[in-house]
Amino acid sequence: MNIIIRLLLAAALLSLAGCQIDLARVVDSIGDAKTAIVGVDEEEEALIGFEAASTLLGASPLMEHEATQRYVNRVGRWVAMQSARPELPWRFGVIDHPNINAFAAPGGYIFITRGLLFELRNEAELAGVLGHEITHVVEKHHLDALQSQARLNLAGNVAAAALESKGRNANQYDWVTAGAKTLYTRGLDRDDEFEADRMGVVLAARAGYDPYGLPAVLQRLDRIAADDNRLALLFKTHPAPADRMAELSGRMEGRLDGLAGTGDGAPRFREQMQGVIAAGF
Repeated sequence: MNIIIRLLLAAALLSLAGCQIDLARVVDSIGDAKTAIVGVDEEEEALIGFEAASTLLGASPLMEHEATQRYVNRVGRWVAMQSARPELPWRFGVIDHPNINAFAAPGGYIFITRGLLFELRNEAELAGVLGHEITHVVEKHHLDALQSQARLNLAGNVAAAALESKGRNANQYDWVTAGAKTLYTRGLDRDDEFEADRMGVVLAARAGYDPYGLPAVLQRLDRIAADDNRLALLFKTHPAPADRMAELSGRMEGRLDGLAGTGDGAPRFREQMQGVIAAGF
């Protein structure tokens, strides 16, 4: 039986049992359910991504250094142009947080932390990291994970809406906010992360960068002590850097050298970072 029909029947049974139900709230919740269950178009994906990105930025704001934000956007958009979804309204940002991590949200939102930015050595490494996150968006990894989580919680959420009867839902994407909080602390499936590593390398190379940029970042992260608090969330939400390097090496053995990219953009990157340091970050 269709899940929407089952939810309507559940609401009807609650009503027959004497429960006070605000049917408008139930209908709103079922509308949310349909969004979570069925495929979404790009406009809906953008709205979902906005909610997920807002959840991230609600925890830590963007770094207040306009030149750095412009620079990361230029690099990111160029790498994104090499992907299968160049038409998305891509947005990149540096979150003002010392932890080492990067995040993506549906619709083209990509963030790296200030802590990760300071661990990078050149533009090729930045391109590789951004290519990894771009792949998550292109392949809809976060969108699929959010929808899967919503499906698991759907019946309970609608039943709760019926029983609480507190009026119409002001935000039809509340399920995104709740799901994003869980997703960004739990992480994606390992296979999604491995795929993002492989395609991130390819996208960076297509953009003209040295394909070894991302592997160099993984090697550096692997050398950082596992008990370094800056890596706590990264290690919780991603496979270990050594596992990622092994998977990347095994899947792309003999292919990295054949990729076209060669530049590392080190002078531009150093100049940009000098400006960040001079600004007191």
